[in-house]
Amino acid sequence: MSARGGPLGRGLSWPTGLVVACRAEVSKLRHSLVPALTAGGICLAPLMGGVFLLAQRAPGGSAAVRDKMAALGGTPDWPGYLGLLTTIYAAGGLVVLGILTAWLFGREFSDRTAVDILALPVRRSAVVLAKFAVGIAWSAALTALMMLGGLLVGAALTLPGWSAAVVLAAVRDLAVCYALSVVLQTPVALAASAGRGYLPAVGLVLVVVVLAQALASVGAGGWFPWAVPALAVGAGGQDMGAVGAVGYALVAVTAVGGALATVWWWYRAE
Repeated sequence: MSARGGPLGRGLSWPTGLVVACRAEVSKLRHSLVPALTAGGICLAPLMGGVFLLAQRAPGGSAAVRDKMAALGGTPDWPGYLGLLTTIYAAGGLVVLGILTAWLFGREFSDRTAVDILALPVRRSAVVLAKFAVGIAWSAALTALMMLGGLLVGAALTLPGWSAAVVLAAVRDLAVCYALSVVLQTPVALAASAGRGYLPAVGLVLVVVVLAQALASVGAGGWFPWAVPALAVGAGGQDMGAVGAVGYALVAVTAVGGALATVWWWYRAE
């Protein structure tokens, strides 16, 4: 950019501009309600899982709850509970991470600060990368927080079947689900940028989550990128199908395409 943030991005050097942009994004995040809201949202997963397990093992518990838990593979022990957390995260994580991404990219337009951002002597690619970097970092923190909450709830319920191998397997599944889910947020960033606000991005998140559930239920989830995170860790049961090389390739193409399109949009924005 020029000093006014022109499309060539001249001004501060790229590394310096990236550091400045990252500091600005971290500051915006810290001074907003988004960290508290997203942390609260992600912590609902272990609490919901705990409530379901309590209902399942209660002597007079609902048969409908027990049947639903059985369908999800949730059993009143550590392997079942941690597997249930992964299943909840596979769907709910897309929503929470999507809302975070929508805020990171859409707030500039809702708060009418986009013009100020575009006028800074910082390359626009650095601005976009800083937003992605902050989103990736906070999403990782949210995932770790959910896992910690799950361990605390499971300990409070005195679940049987604890072992280091069970916990490590759950951490591995959550890490895989997180990695696949977070890279699929690039189209959400594009929707928030091109749509100039939160609503188009949040709408996209809701549409793809519903489609992912619907397509997975008929065995076509492996062809839809947003269904791949759940299928990759076996969330929802083996009858939902498996993920092949094509599914992972579609995730990669969607992630890279969304990122490049977002950078291109910001370079052309006025």
